[in-house]
Amino acid sequence: MRIRLLVAALAVVLLLAGCSSGGTRDDGRITLRFQSLAWQEESVEANKELVAEWNARHPDVQVEYVQGSWDSVHDQLLTSFEGGEAPDIIHDASDDLADFAYGGYLADLTGLLPARLKSDIPERSWQTTTFGDGIYGVPFLQEPRVLIANTTWLKKSGVRIPTPERPWSWAEFRAVTKELGSGEGTYGIAWPLKEPVSATLNLSLSAGGELFHRDPDGKVTVRFGEGDEIVPRTIHDQVNTDHSASPTTLGSGGSDTLPGFFGGRYAMVPLGFSYRQQIVQQAPEGFDWTVLPAPAGPEGLAQGVSPQTLSIAEDCPHKKEAAAFLDFLLQPRNMVRLALGDWMLPTGTEALADPALRTAEHGWATGTALAAHLRPAPAQTVRGYPEWKDKVATPALQEYYSGAIGLDELRHRIEEDGNLVLARYQR
Repeated sequence: MRIRLLVAALAVVLLLAGCSSGGTRDDGRITLRFQSLAWQEESVEANKELVAEWNARHPDVQVEYVQGSWDSVHDQLLTSFEGGEAPDIIHDASDDLADFAYGGYLADLTGLLPARLKSDIPERSWQTTTFGDGIYGVPFLQEPRVLIANTTWLKKSGVRIPTPERPWSWAEFRAVTKELGSGEGTYGIAWPLKEPVSATLNLSLSAGGELFHRDPDGKVTVRFGEGDEIVPRTIHDQVNTDHSASPTTLGSGGSDTLPGFFGGRYAMVPLGFSYRQQIVQQAPEGFDWTVLPAPAGPEGLAQGVSPQTLSIAEDCPHKKEAAAFLDFLLQPRNMVRLALGDWMLPTGTEALADPALRTAEHGWATGTALAAHLRPAPAQTVRGYPEWKDKVATPALQEYYSGAIGLDELRHRIEEDGNLVLARYQR
C-alpha cells in the first residue's frame, strides 16, 4: 500500500511538472499559457478563435487558453508570480502593471516586439506601459467614457445635442442636466460612482487637472489645483445644489443604473464605451438611445485611459515565441476582431481606421472620434496608487459627492493624507 501511495504521489508531481508555465514536451513542442480576462461572450469567442488559428498554423508552439477574471487578477497574479506559476502571456490593464514591472515579474518587451507593432500603436499609448527604461506590456484595447443618453428625452427638451466637434463644456453640461431633471422623481444624470477615483481623475484631464506631479528627481506629489476641482465640483453641485443628479446611484456600479435609465428616471448615464453591449442586449424594444461625448474643458476632449494590455512573464523561458504570438494576436485585422468582441476601441491606428469601427450604429463613430483625445491615466506610473486610491481618495470623494464634506476638506485629505501614503513608496 505504501509503495502504491509513493508511486501515485510521484505521478502527481510529474504531472504538475508537465503543466508548468512555458513547458517544452519531450517531442520538442513548446506550450505557452495565455491567461485572458475576456468575459463578454463575443470577446471570449474571439480570443479562443484566434488561439485556435495560431495553434493550427504553429504545431511546434502551442498556446493554451486560460480563463482569468478582472475581479481577482491582481492578487491572483501576485500569488502566481511569487509561487513561480505565472502564465507566460498575461492579459491585464496598464494601471495594474507598475508594481509588477518594478518588481521584476514582467519581461521588458523593448527588444522583443516587431517594428510593425511598435509603429502602429501611438506613443501616447506606449507611455501607459513604459516604466523606467522598459516596456512591460502592449496596450491593445482602450475605453473612453461617454454619455449614454435617452434620445427621445433630449429631443423633447430641445437642448443642444453635443458632438465630438462641438461638445458641451462642463458648465453647459451642468446647465443641461438641470434643465432635464430637478429631483422630482426624474434626473438629468445618474453618476454611478461606486469606484469614483478613476472616473474623476480621467475626466479631469479635459479641465486641465493633473493631480500627480513628478519632480525632476522622480518624486511624485499630490497637488489638488484649479483644474482638478472642476469635475468633482460639477458632480457635487449636480447632486447637492441643482438636484439634477440622482443621489442614490453614487454608490452604484454602471450596470446598476441601467434599469432606471431604461425606466425613464435618468436622461443620461456616464459609462465606459463597452457598456453599449449591455444596452443593446437589455434595452426594452423601441427604447431610443445615443452615444454622446463626455464634456470638454480647456484641454478639449482629453481624457485619461488605462488600456488593456498583454505582457510576458519574466520567468517565461520562451519569450521570443510568446512575442510572436502577441504579434499574431495584434495584427490589425485581429485587433479589430478583439475590439468588436469587447465593444471597445483598438489602440492600433490601422485597426482604428477599419470601417466596421466607424459606423454610426451603436455610437461606434462617436467613440472612434474620441480616440485621438485619449491620454495615459494620471495615476498610470505612480507607485502606491492602489493604496492611495483605496485608503484616501475613494472615501474622500464619496463623502464629498454625498455632501458630507466640503471642497476644502476634500483638498486637505487628497493632498495631506495622500502624500503621506505616497511617501512610503518613494524612499
